[in-house]
Amino acid sequence: MTQERKKEYTLRITQANKTQMITILYEMVLDYMKEARDAISVGDKEQAALKLGYAQSCIDELIRSVNLNIDLGKMLHQIYIFSKKELMVAGINSSIHRIWKVEQNFKTLHAAYKELEREDKSAPTMGNTQSVFAGLTYGKYSLNEDVTASSMNRGIMA
Repeated sequence: MTQERKKEYTLRITQANKTQMITILYEMVLDYMKEARDAISVGDKEQAALKLGYAQSCIDELIRSVNLNIDLGKMLHQIYIFSKKELMVAGINSSIHRIWKVEQNFKTLHAAYKELEREDKSAPTMGNTQSVFAGLTYGKYSLNEDVTASSMNRGIMA
């Protein structure tokens, strides 16, 4: 994942509510699986294993976020466990097909959570964060971002 993509995810995470956080995790898993598939296709097993490990770490976070007190949560938990196992086997066997199967499941879940995002109007999880303004300034084709610090205390306050 490029540094630019990591910065984008970081910015989105600071502004996200709980539903958007899950959507972001799905997107991260999808990105890492694509990178793993690309690495396998060129024969780079080490890089593929690294990217699959990152995807599994994101899935671990999804597993920890599931509410097991409801039926939907239990089903999601089973999907996440299955997906993690499939990615483990895919890493061992260098199986693009197994990664593809998990990717299809996550694309479906991502689409469902994108729909839920439209309905969820809750506040961002993190409060007291910096404001970021983006726009075309000082150049016709360059995008500049300005971060304004309204306070030196940022993030979640205890």
